[in-house]
Amino acid sequence: MKSFASSTREIPPPSDIPRHIAVIMDGNGRWAKKRYLPRVAGHKQGVETVRRVTRACTDRGIEYLTLFAFSSENWRRPAEEVSTLKQLFMAALEQEAERLHQNKVRLKIIGDIAPFGARVVELAGRAQELTAHNVGLTLTIAANYGGRWDLMQALLKLVRTSPLPAEGYTEEQLAPHLALNYAPEPDLFIRTGGEQRISNFLLWQLAYTELYFTPTLWPDFDAKQLDAAIAWYRERERRFGRTSEQLEKTKRESSGRRRIA
Repeated sequence: MKSFASSTREIPPPSDIPRHIAVIMDGNGRWAKKRYLPRVAGHKQGVETVRRVTRACTDRGIEYLTLFAFSSENWRRPAEEVSTLKQLFMAALEQEAERLHQNKVRLKIIGDIAPFGARVVELAGRAQELTAHNVGLTLTIAANYGGRWDLMQALLKLVRTSPLPAEGYTEEQLAPHLALNYAPEPDLFIRTGGEQRISNFLLWQLAYTELYFTPTLWPDFDAKQLDAAIAWYRERERRFGRTSEQLEKTKRESSGRRRIA
């Protein structure tokens, strides 16, 4: 498995296009309520938005897209809504796997999906196996996922497989056990729906991610909204602990090397 550098250990190369985008898809219920529709209508429309945004990311050269579909805290929602979300997840796995495969999208699912039932686990396994060797966009669905759960399960795996060294464990030893170990850290995080928190999502991986919050409800999010987020990202000064002066010096030196070449 390819390993990716930690942003607290190495400075990622600059890029105008984020390599990895992570999204909290918020606002389905409010979208439906505004239209006097049941919440399930908002969730169904949200699935359409997933298709739309996946295509838009592919068109823009994004390599990784990670979507927070169901958090470990979402079990607290009404039982009827949880059941609806489970059915939508199952239907999406059944209906979308072949389409993703045809579009060369690799599907990955992170989180403890066993509580969704054997059928969901089976469909998830089939979809991931079908798309495993695709070389286009990697689409990750986080389902029954939580950042603290991720850290705990990674730590438990590390302890079970590696005796504790005298000097203690390191980031490099823990990282391969994290759920998202096959992807670089997100460059850009997007949360729709107006809330401004990360809600236990990718707590380790978002250490130096640029955080973008938009009032747009997820069913209304489209390619234009994605472009606005990417444009905002381009204007960010990604220092990774350095000063602005150091960053400017690095840019000048890099520009000088390109001219010489």
